[in-house]
Amino acid sequence: MDLASLQQRLSAIARARVACVGDLMLDRYVYGEVARVSPEAPIPVMVHGEETAMLGAAGNVARNAAALGAQAALAGVVGDDAQGHATARLIELEERMEGHLVPETGRRTTVKTRFVASGQQLLRLDSEDDRPVSGRWEASLVEALAAACDGAGAVLLSDYAKGAATPRIVAAAREAAAGAPVIVDPKGRSFAKYGPVALVKPNARELSLTVDMPVRNDAEAEAALAAALAACEAEAILVTRAAQGMSLAVRGGGVRHFRSEPKTVFDVTGAGDTALAAVGVALASGSGLEEAVELALLAAGVVVGKVGTAVASPAELVEAEMAARLAPAEAKLATLERAVETVARWRNEGLKVGFTNGCFDILHRGHVAYLAQARSWCDRLVVGVNGDASVRALKGPGRPVNELESRALVLGGLNGVDLVVPFDEETPLTLIEALRPEVLVKGADYTEEQVVGAAAVRAWGGEVRLAPLVEGYSTTAAIARMGARPPKGSA
Repeated sequence: MDLASLQQRLSAIARARVACVGDLMLDRYVYGEVARVSPEAPIPVMVHGEETAMLGAAGNVARNAAALGAQAALAGVVGDDAQGHATARLIELEERMEGHLVPETGRRTTVKTRFVASGQQLLRLDSEDDRPVSGRWEASLVEALAAACDGAGAVLLSDYAKGAATPRIVAAAREAAAGAPVIVDPKGRSFAKYGPVALVKPNARELSLTVDMPVRNDAEAEAALAAALAACEAEAILVTRAAQGMSLAVRGGGVRHFRSEPKTVFDVTGAGDTALAAVGVALASGSGLEEAVELALLAAGVVVGKVGTAVASPAELVEAEMAARLAPAEAKLATLERAVETVARWRNEGLKVGFTNGCFDILHRGHVAYLAQARSWCDRLVVGVNGDASVRALKGPGRPVNELESRALVLGGLNGVDLVVPFDEETPLTLIEALRPEVLVKGADYTEEQVVGAAAVRAWGGEVRLAPLVEGYSTTAAIARMGARPPKGSA
């Protein structure tokens, strides 16, 4: 899709409302550090750090719908316990979300607790109650979903096999939709139990399980989709296939395969929820089904690049679409806001972030060696580059020789540079304080006391490194040599 059509879709989504119904969970993350093995057993010892909690399952679908700009109404069952109350509080904190929760006495709220060190999950601990909701609790959920579906342009049903998607609830969701499309994220061996819905969205494993057929390539996916459509009443089936993209089969039509650019995948947790939300908000805002799948592919590609149960914002979708059209060097150019978000993600992945800065007016051998040395001291290197006015203030009239865009693109073309962030101030102190690098690098022609930001970096536990310079190479000397040469063609 082009950027103009993407922005139009996002504007339309901001006026849409969707209902998210089904199993609710609380996703907890416990972060820490592992530095030794237990003497009691061959297991790692994690030193407890911070904890976070967020909405999972149908709650994560609603979070994603709200993050994309839509109004999301969430209906589901929780336990009448501390975890259920925490779930309700999280819903209240979401600006574009309303909750229609049914607290069931005697039920445990489903909680998934993930223990994470250096960006890697060590263990997941599940506390759950998967009994089908019944009796007056089921009746209350029917009322709750009816309220949630009022005015909704799409109904998104999340079936995680934790008891909320009973036959009565599924039928009530179709009825309450009042003609709006019902989209199901399925669980189990049969899609037939969802009845005549607009779309079923399994992943490849779930599709393979329901038809007992492999889904390893396009041909196998097409055969499995045909078999699944024949065995259920859904109008269409969309299968998510990880790195192979998504494949859409519409009843009475063919199969279309949707591809995406290769992504660096850090965590697939919740990517299916993101895809469900994106399809739902797109359909609710008037997009066609294929347009909705394109949006889902883009949104899922954003969240797999994050750690944990994550969401994709409109700004991130626009940025991802732009990056897909840019050369690798251009994609490394970042505003301060984007740099802060990117560095935070790297840090969550356990990566050490380094920072250096300069004018880099005419890139020469000395610069390349210096940047390579800086990159060897960290996992990701951010380079702050002075804006044109900043260079003039530092170097005087006639500088820079190359304008900011050219200098930034050349820096972005180097393998050892991971992000390029321009700044207009005379020093990069504001940039350093915003990014909080673990390693601050400057040339060995400085002392540590002369390095801007050194005191701040040391204060938060970082280190300052001085990189050796290649003798005989400097931008000023290069400019002087060019000025001393006779014009081309002179005697």
